[in-house]
Amino acid sequence: MIRQTVLAVALAASASSLFAQSLSGEEIMQKEIASFYQPGKDFQAKVQMRLVNAQGSQRERAMNMWRVNAGTSGDQRYLITFDAPADVRGMGFLVWKYAKKEDDRWLYFPALKAVKRVAADDKRSSFVGSDFTYEDISGRDLDEEQHNLLKQEQVGDRAVYVVESRPKSAATYAKRLSWVDQERWLPLKEEYYDAEGKLQRTFKADKVEEVGGRWTITTRSMLNAQTGHRTEVVFKSVRYDAGLTEDLFAERSLRNPPTLAQ
Repeated sequence: MIRQTVLAVALAASASSLFAQSLSGEEIMQKEIASFYQPGKDFQAKVQMRLVNAQGSQRERAMNMWRVNAGTSGDQRYLITFDAPADVRGMGFLVWKYAKKEDDRWLYFPALKAVKRVAADDKRSSFVGSDFTYEDISGRDLDEEQHNLLKQEQVGDRAVYVVESRPKSAATYAKRLSWVDQERWLPLKEEYYDAEGKLQRTFKADKVEEVGGRWTITTRSMLNAQTGHRTEVVFKSVRYDAGLTEDLFAERSLRNPPTLAQ
């Protein structure tokens, strides 16, 4: 009986290892992108953002977010509008994300009544003072990085794949490690490192909930390891497949923000 038990455990471990090897780092990250950035035909939510410095001082922001998948090639559209505080109220951010070329991004400044195009080189700069970058908001293209599966381990009670991603061209980080849930395909943690191997930022999925049959990271955070500043984000009133159309994602929606569909 003992020998049978040992053999069963060994076979299970071997099967698990073979399964891990059957998926490449690229395949895992493709599944992660689909689950994290592309679930449903569209998405909308109210977003609460808290900026906390190393001394514990806090600032809060309230936003609305919409996303629609455009066609079947992986193109997407994103729209974010700001409700509070007063210094950002009425501000807007629009992204036309493309699967095979650089994305188009625009910011609307209500005080100037002006729309500014965000240069492609600015995609990894801070998103309106937070620890998230513009690229973090809408995601990066799969082929912008080289992905390698390193190992399997646990994050809490969740089995994950640990994947190392290295940019193929010059970037603000030298490598990114992702802990991807093996069942839900969501990133439970990410770490960004510079060329000297020093930790730059850490992303965490602080709360994962099932919304409309889809697993969703409803509370997430990003910590700047070098400054101690962190950004906490909570998604509320999340809804998938609300019937959004691509014509919502235009400059006029920056100047005259829509309301969330009920």
